[in-house]
Amino acid sequence: MTVDPLAEIVTLLQPSASFSKLVDYAGRWRIHRDVEGKPVYFAVLEGECRMIGANQPPIILRAGDFVLSPSTNDQVVESIDAPPHGMDMLPVELGEGRFRVGRPDAPINLRMQVGLCSFASPDAALLISLLPAMVVARGEPRLATLMQLVGDETRRSRPGRELVLERLLEVLLIEALRSGADASSVPSLARGLSDDRLAAALRAMHAKPARGWTVADLAAEAAMSRSAFFARFSRIVGLPPMEYLLAWRMALAKRLLRSREFAVPQVAVRVGYGSASTFSTAFTRHVGIPPARYARDGTAS
Repeated sequence: MTVDPLAEIVTLLQPSASFSKLVDYAGRWRIHRDVEGKPVYFAVLEGECRMIGANQPPIILRAGDFVLSPSTNDQVVESIDAPPHGMDMLPVELGEGRFRVGRPDAPINLRMQVGLCSFASPDAALLISLLPAMVVARGEPRLATLMQLVGDETRRSRPGRELVLERLLEVLLIEALRSGADASSVPSLARGLSDDRLAAALRAMHAKPARGWTVADLAAEAAMSRSAFFARFSRIVGLPPMEYLLAWRMALAKRLLRSREFAVPQVAVRVGYGSASTFSTAFTRHVGIPPARYARDGTAS
């Protein structure tokens, strides 16, 4: 069975669009974004700017660049000639879906399509941890086209709007993650999938989560020695292999428990545990409440 781990995770996140807008930036300006961890994405249509993320060096963005931050905290976007401190600004609405940043009499030096979305999944924090903190894709016109489609759909009330938006966002996120994977040095699932050997092990885990995987088994899937595989997986994906497997099994278990289609012993078998008691212990340690209570309440305490 062929399994695409990246598509599985993006689908499980259940993305939905909050807004999409076209923004003109003029003169010297600075925007400080702190949107409580919500995913932000934007395409640079004209001009250039500087972006400063938390614990990251500044990045110069130019026309044709696309940025995705699955969990945005404390991000600054500013004009190239912005002073070191001060002058934080807020966008001013010009009309439906159109905004401007900067003095009204100053020349426009940047135009971007900016979007904000949310993830409905209760497991969003866990799943986002498997993705890179930020993706920068350059020279990928498909991403700008997808953003325009999202923007057009958010401003209309057509039949099937929410379903169309969800599917468009899934495609947009997957396209961004795979386009930026090679250029990113940040450990993540997307980067692991760009490594042919690690991708084989990742796909095997996702295809057969119930199998009693060991590091040696996964190393064999990657055609590597156990020690080399462990070091490479940990460095590139950002988690040791068995920690990644545990995180994925718990995400699957939570989805199965919320569906209420399976009893706890059945869920245990489906996510690789030989007994309900062993699964309950692992689930309680990882999630904070027993699986039976999670199935009933749907949330952690």
